[in-house]
Amino acid sequence: MNFLSLVKVELQKIRRSKIFLILLIPVIMMWIPSALNADMNFDLRGIPITPEKNFFIQGFMGMVWFMIPASLVICTVLLTQTERTNRGMLKMLSLPVSTARWCLAKFTVLLMLTAVQMLMAIGAYYICAAIVTNTWDYSFILEPSYVCRTVFGIYIAAIPMAAVYWAISTFISTPVFSVGIGLASIVPSVLMINTKIWFAYPMSYPFYLLMIAYGRAAEGVYDTQIAWLPWLPVAIGITVFSLAISCARYGASERR
Repeated sequence: MNFLSLVKVELQKIRRSKIFLILLIPVIMMWIPSALNADMNFDLRGIPITPEKNFFIQGFMGMVWFMIPASLVICTVLLTQTERTNRGMLKMLSLPVSTARWCLAKFTVLLMLTAVQMLMAIGAYYICAAIVTNTWDYSFILEPSYVCRTVFGIYIAAIPMAAVYWAISTFISTPVFSVGIGLASIVPSVLMINTKIWFAYPMSYPFYLLMIAYGRAAEGVYDTQIAWLPWLPVAIGITVFSLAISCARYGASERR
């Protein structure tokens, strides 16, 4: 089986699951309050930012801090548990398939699910922006190039975090502990971006990029320069290391 065939098989496994509903619920939970409280974007308390950009960034703030990481945690557990029900893991291990390739195929599906959630968030933003534009007679709609560029950057920044969560799910077979550790790791991310070693904590990467976008929209409030060094090499190293561990450990308990 080649890699693309494995990805296709994994997508078929989740076709009838409720995983897409799980991805949609956080998006709705974040954007409905933003639409209901859109008037707060006119009271900026001296911060030099336009209401439409404040609406966009504030709406995504809860997404990048908690909802996207939490969705990754839940999706990693669901993807691993699909193989542990009905002895699915043992059945797959009996096939002439590389476990490392299989592990990477599942991780690819995880990234695809994250991309779907990002697209849902963009769609929810434009729906809410159109509603509040009509309500307040003020355009809250930003140009698609700006929105897509910002969200794409957040998506790329989430890849190292996804790799870490995937490694945790392959190490810890008990779903409760895997979810608990993952969710607990989300809380310090806001604090970590204000430290000198923020780049060593991948859960803070999406929030860091959103704060960069906020700094560019509100001049003088936050740093506007991305510290590529040492962030980029550290992020790549964390991703490669986490995936290497995942490939080495995937299905290890069932192979005993």
